Amino acid sequence: MEHITSLKNPKVAAWKALKDRKGRRESGCFLVEGRKMVEEALASAFDVETVLVQEGMELPDGLTMPVYELPAHVLAAVCDTKTPQGIAAVVRMKEQSALGKHIVVLDGVQDPGNVGTIIRTADAAGLDGVLLSTQCADVFSPKVLRATMGSIFRMNLRTTDDLPGELTKLREKGYSILSSQLDGTPFYEREKVAEQFALIIGNEGNGVSEQVQQTATHRVRLPMRGGAESLNAAIAAAIMMYELMR
Repeated sequence: MEHITSLKNPKVAAWKALKDRKGRRESGCFLVEGRKMVEEALASAFDVETVLVQEGMELPDGLTMPVYELPAHVLAAVCDTKTPQGIAAVVRMKEQSALGKHIVVLDGVQDPGNVGTIIRTADAAGLDGVLLSTQCADVFSPKVLRATMGSIFRMNLRTTDDLPGELTKLREKGYSILSSQLDGTPFYEREKVAEQFALIIGNEGNGVSEQVQQTATHRVRLPMRGGAESLNAAIAAAIMMYELMR
């Protein structure tokens, strides 16, 4: 275990850069913070490249990758949270080509909390994968990672710059493509959905884009029986994912 005490150390600079999307994309890595997230990463199929630990903190058992011990102020500079939990890990990004039979699709969902919560809920509901447009919040950003509560390591993930094309391919393979939109059929009155499906959740302000809507086999909406005009994207996604997995 190597001990680093200086904020000017090149390794510290490289770890700090992981707070930003540019730094993550250039390095191909992201940072997870806290014992739970580090243990989730270690137990997953993701490659954990480095573990960072605050002086005096206990390490997880069986580590084979490089470990660096840092004073509290250096670890705080590397981490995104105001009060780091004493341990963090640098993890290699991983995206899958195969997403599975049950997919949630995010079309320009920009709030990191929504993206992370939808990934976490998809995991809880038993879906297989998450397909995101490049206009979504970065799945490897600190806020998204915290909101997933570790589910990021259990879901098949892929980001695409051609969401309509990806959905067209799924439709040709027999998937039902459900677009959630205000002018859709009430969700509980929808036509039969195939065993394989992709549920599309649109941007918080503008909804599902027109090009993406064109790929849908089903256009659905959640009925609003009260006075609210709409639901938060993550809440709407949760209701529909659980219903589709019943």
